[in-house]
Amino acid sequence: QVQLVESGGGLVQAGGSLRLSCAASGRTFSSYAMGWFRQAPGKERELVATDRRSGGSTYYADSVKGRFTISRDNAKNTVYLRMNSLKPEDTAVYYCAARMLGGQVYDVWGQGTQVTVSS
Repeated sequence: QVQLVESGGGLVQAGGSLRLSCAASGRTFSSYAMGWFRQAPGKERELVATDRRSGGSTYYADSVKGRFTISRDNAKNTVYLRMNSLKPEDTAVYYCAARMLGGQVYDVWGQGTQVTVSS
C-alpha cells in the first residue's frame, strides 16, 4: 500500500496560484488512481479532481473547472494539483487520496495541506 504526503499549501491572495504536490511511497504508484479532495471549515469533504487513471479522463468539480489542473508523474511517484485564479472560497484543507485501479473507494489518504486564499 502507498503512503501519501502532501505539500505546497499556504497563504495566497485572491487571483494567485499554488501548486500542491502529493508524494507517494512504494513501488506500486502506477497501480493507483489518484484524486484531490478538500474540506472547508464546517463543510463536508468534497471531490475536487481525479486523474485519468480514475476513469479514462480527468474529472473536475464545477467549482474549479478551468482553474485547477491535476497531473501525475509516475517516475516521481507524485501527483500535482495546479490551482490558478484562486478565490477565497477555495480556502480549505486539501487532501490527496489513492484508489487501487478497479476499486471503488479512495482508501489511502494523505495528512492534508492547508490552502488559505485572502480577499
